Amino acid sequence: MNHDEVDALVPRWKEAGLSPSLIATLELSKRMARLHLMFDQVVKAELAEMGLTYAEFDVLAALSRAPECRMKPSELSKSLFLTSGGISNVLQRLTAAGYVEREANVGDARSRWVQLTEEGLRVSTAALATTGRVYEEMTSGIPDEVVREAADALREVLSRIGRRRYR
Repeated sequence: MNHDEVDALVPRWKEAGLSPSLIATLELSKRMARLHLMFDQVVKAELAEMGLTYAEFDVLAALSRAPECRMKPSELSKSLFLTSGGISNVLQRLTAAGYVEREANVGDARSRWVQLTEEGLRVSTAALATTGRVYEEMTSGIPDEVVREAADALREVLSRIGRRRYR
């Protein structure tokens, strides 16, 4: 078994009298945080070179997957776990860049559609390819079955934790 920087913390936790189950939970949490930070830094750096923030990329990617490349701002907000104010700011920047346009919703005068422009679709496609390449590069050398097992194990943890209510 390979060792990482989290393993160096375990003896201190044991000395502090933490239970084995708490130590395992702390190891899980620290490793998830460390992996998230590593992926996040590299992906955000690549997107910044393209002139995009991660939030802008997230919106472009969501729109590119949507039927007719359009969604309502409330749908974007809900699917991306962003506040309505956060979505509004991102949409203003993407509109100014010419990547999205807003149009009236004929079926509901209270809402509008947000739709990718041709340039927005081009940038979204390029950004998706770039982030895909980054993820593949970061996991290169790790057997596919190891990545699959880790993803499945984290799904199990997330599905159980995600059902609970916290303050």
